[in-house]
Amino acid sequence: METELLFEMEGELSAPITIPNTPEGTRVIVHVTGGAFKGPRLKGEVLSSGGDWFAVRPDGVGVLDVRLLLKTDDGENIYMTYSGRATMGAGGIPSALRTAPTFSTSTTGKYAWLNGVQAVGVGAPGDQMTSVRYKVYQVK
Repeated sequence: METELLFEMEGELSAPITIPNTPEGTRVIVHVTGGAFKGPRLKGEVLSSGGDWFAVRPDGVGVLDVRLLLKTDDGENIYMTYSGRATMGAGGIPSALRTAPTFSTSTTGKYAWLNGVQAVGVGAPGDQMTSVRYKVYQVK
């Protein structure tokens, strides 16, 4: 598979809200409170309007369900969503994240090309789960 780096991203996270023992496992909702992204073709900030509706299934697999709003340094808004899987580490904390991001933005703007992109992301939580870091690649 051929890929090209889209950007590196760091998101700042709120304290998690946990709902144990749901039919899907333990639900952990984490709000994104800010952050930044930077790559060869776009850069900007992660706005504080998104989050992850994460679940740890009974079989121990972490399931990501993320929605974010990115704002480029030149003022364009990009809606980014992704699902994925997390390798769970000690204490039920994710240690590795694998995702499949897609994007939605204006069809007439500078970043309209993102509307057709399928991406893959690899990441990990930062220290004490107060942030998350990803490298996001376009699948060519």
